[in-house]
Amino acid sequence: MRSRVSAYAIAVMEERLLLTQLADSSPVFEPGLWHLPGGGVDPGEQPYETLGRELYEETGLEVLDARLVDARAYTAHRLGIDWHLVGLFYRVDVKPAPLVVTKAYDSTSAVTWMPLSGLRESRLSPAAVDSLAMIGAR
Repeated sequence: MRSRVSAYAIAVMEERLLLTQLADSSPVFEPGLWHLPGGGVDPGEQPYETLGRELYEETGLEVLDARLVDARAYTAHRLGIDWHLVGLFYRVDVKPAPLVVTKAYDSTSAVTWMPLSGLRESRLSPAAVDSLAMIGAR
């Protein structure tokens, strides 16, 4: 079993949640699901640094402020690997800018602001589902 610590951004603007779509190369959660911007903490990197790096790579946005709100653990099996993932969830404010996936050919295929009222849990990663409760949307 492999372990991974990830930092995730929960960004809400005008009743919309910032979400990224997982590509085929997603290491832990299933491709096609909508997920929170974020990813694995690299060796020697602080989780807050990971948050800023991953948010920019996956959305083109910059963190203005971030507050750690929760941590959750997940298990998954993907691409022949059993995972134990610990997710650190940050409520973030972002600098408004056009959305763009800046790191091509990685685990993110798309990014969008999705209305909270239209989210279907069946289309979300487990971490994205959990984030809804953290912001009082479920």
